[in-house]
Amino acid sequence: MIVAIDGPAGVGKSTVAKLLASRLGFLYLDTGALYRAVAWAVLEQKLEPADAEAVAGLLSKLSLRMQVTNNEVTVFINGKDVTKDLRTPAVSAAASVVSAIPAVRAWLLPVQREIGQKGSVVAEGRDIGTKVFPSAPVKFFLEADVTVRAQRRQLELVAAGHRTAIEQTSAELAGRDDRDRSRSMAPLVPADDARHIDTSRLSAEEVVNQMLAVVTAKL
Repeated sequence: MIVAIDGPAGVGKSTVAKLLASRLGFLYLDTGALYRAVAWAVLEQKLEPADAEAVAGLLSKLSLRMQVTNNEVTVFINGKDVTKDLRTPAVSAAASVVSAIPAVRAWLLPVQREIGQKGSVVAEGRDIGTKVFPSAPVKFFLEADVTVRAQRRQLELVAAGHRTAIEQTSAELAGRDDRDRSRSMAPLVPADDARHIDTSRLSAEEVVNQMLAVVTAKL
């Protein structure tokens, strides 16, 4: 079984996806980490993330591998563990731009689907239910108030040792939302058959309990 979880940044996708995968005994797939890894490589090569031709040319030189152990994701680019570098503000900003490049999305699509063939999976991202696994029997679309999302992302950044003003975090979220929803290939939209959950006033455990009720009814 594949459980697809989509939604914008800051709604709690990663947290609830990990918890849900653990409760179900499923594999956890963080597709955002794959786009961040490509963004990291782009910055490492000192390329401009918006230069679609240059970014597309880099892809053939990359070897990307994702390892999941106890629902903890480790990402390797050309054999190098880059996991700890993927949550920096610079990589986040670049990932938002790089993910809108059709060549990047096309290159990562089979990578994601290959992981999905390894067993039952909880996959989270922005186009899981619409593009990556459109036949998934269970789909969720998470939403939350933009102020709550900014506060959550701010806490993530602080925990990772990155201090930025909340105003900057809010502006970056708004920019990412716009790019994700307006890109030509696989924009951020709910799947027609996705169940919507507003996480603004819910704990991660409460969201997971709602999801479990839906998933177990399908098992």
